[in-house]
Amino acid sequence: MNRLRGFLSSYHPIVHTLILGTVMARAASSMSLPFLAIYLSRHTSMSAVMIGIVIGMGSLAGTVGGFIGGTLSDRFGRRIIMLAALFGWAFVFLGFGVVKLPILFMLLNMLNGLCRSFYEPVSQALMADLTEPAKRLKVFSMRYMAINVGVAVGPLLGAFFATMNGALPFLITGTIYFIYAVTLYALLIAFGIKKIEGEKKSSVTFGSALRVIRSDMTFRLYILGGIIGAIGYSQVMVTLSQYLERNFVDGVKMFAILMSVNAIVVIAMQIPLTRWAEKYTPLTAIIVGNLMFALGDVGFAFSHSLVWLIISMGIFTLGEILNYPAANMLIDKLAPEHMRGTYFGAQTLTNIGHFIGPWVGGFLLVSFGGNTLYVLMAVLTIAGSIFYWKGNIRQISVKNTSKKENF
Repeated sequence: MNRLRGFLSSYHPIVHTLILGTVMARAASSMSLPFLAIYLSRHTSMSAVMIGIVIGMGSLAGTVGGFIGGTLSDRFGRRIIMLAALFGWAFVFLGFGVVKLPILFMLLNMLNGLCRSFYEPVSQALMADLTEPAKRLKVFSMRYMAINVGVAVGPLLGAFFATMNGALPFLITGTIYFIYAVTLYALLIAFGIKKIEGEKKSSVTFGSALRVIRSDMTFRLYILGGIIGAIGYSQVMVTLSQYLERNFVDGVKMFAILMSVNAIVVIAMQIPLTRWAEKYTPLTAIIVGNLMFALGDVGFAFSHSLVWLIISMGIFTLGEILNYPAANMLIDKLAPEHMRGTYFGAQTLTNIGHFIGPWVGGFLLVSFGGNTLYVLMAVLTIAGSIFYWKGNIRQISVKNTSKKENF
């Protein structure tokens, strides 16, 4: 009990609220979004190509939306942008359960992408605002574990509710987001976040934000490293299912098992690996994480049984646990205090990798086979570490130069 009290008192109540809300929100969206393509094929007259366009537009909108949302949060405050995103999400999912026209589904999914790109970086920035620097890696890691807990539970609930009514998962998701938005609004007011924001708001504009990020070579190097990592990561989250289906009996079932392994390993290993990573720099965690990604890819390339595929997924997931929170820490250390939201928002540009990764992976899989695909992705992922390394050297150099000038 004392340890629980100590844990609760170590972080701001809003941080705990955002982590719990992340579990609920990800469980809710995972209950519905994975079934969107099936729902559209069964309940509308859309072709497979049109369904692909509708779903892809959400990612495309989210790629540019993060920068907009992050900049707006620096200028007008985290509270307004987060709540607008949550209420917007409620509208989106309730709309999915009601509308029938393809154009409306497309507009709703674009709004879905915008809401995600607004909420995710702004909530991360608020967590950083309310947490002392020494504890931020742990907070980012807890948030990442919360995401995976939600993703592990959501699809099972979605499959259950979908058997009752195809639209029911979307209606339930919309209701959960609405409840979360109202609850968060009340807690933000109760804990005086409006006052905290009043002290921290900046006069940053889109023009000034673009100029700063365009001139920040370190940030661009980190983004390039993130895009390369996303290209490699998408081969496991998207292309792996096609690879297994082509090369194994019951490949689809095997993929479902591997996705469960991914979630279980994240939940089981997040805390011990975070404690290990806290002893080293974020760059070390990213390089070790990318090495785990590469070893996992090599395992996928040469595994011939489910057991070896599970081992490969376990190794790959260790890289995932180390990489993503550490990447957030690099951005947190780099971002000026008054532009933290802008930098976290611009970090969503790494989604370009998730956008082009499946295309590249699909081409390599069809043209050269899965072995070549995953070996190449292992090499590419390790190469991505070079950008993080160069960016980190540049960041240290700039910091040392600044200290000398101040001296």
